[in-house]
Amino acid sequence: MKKLALTLALIMAAAAFAGCSSAPSSSAPSSAPSSAPASEPASEPASEPAGEVSLASGSLEEIMDAVLASVPEDQLPALMPADLNGGEKYAPLTEENSEYNLGVTRDRYAEGIAAEAAMSSVAHSVCLVRANSAEEAEQLAADIEAGADPRKWICVEAESKIVDWSGDVVILIMTGADNADKIHAAFTALAE
Repeated sequence: MKKLALTLALIMAAAAFAGCSSAPSSSAPSSAPSSAPASEPASEPASEPAGEVSLASGSLEEIMDAVLASVPEDQLPALMPADLNGGEKYAPLTEENSEYNLGVTRDRYAEGIAAEAAMSSVAHSVCLVRANSAEEAEQLAADIEAGADPRKWICVEAESKIVDWSGDVVILIMTGADNADKIHAAFTALAE
């Protein structure tokens, strides 16, 4: 009986360790936006090109679709399904999850959504928020930069953390460095 209990305990410990060590090792996350242009995608983007949406007139969902389309589908982790997002394609940012996702309270912005990896052992999160006004967006971005935790998943850490804003839209990208640069470049292109 003791051998069986010990064997089960070892199996459970090994499984827990494997879940926490599945992310590739990385250096400290970068908090400064990359100024280098995004590299060419290795395969076709996941959906329509980013140039058809405007930050000023597009919904947050349209903007998210456009920036995520910059990453080839086979390089983007599986995102949280709609049935776990209250039926929405992307998780709405609420009073309950705002500080976890952004490091700021929900009353700081008008609306927000998050595209999260479906598996918690994959460090991938892209959040879009519409500030209460364009004048408040710069300070909101600075507060998100200071408060967002690239280790929010506990077992894994995002290689790159980028916060940027244009008009009243703020983006927080926490994911692998290559994908972060592509997503940031797409966001920047929408701002032009």
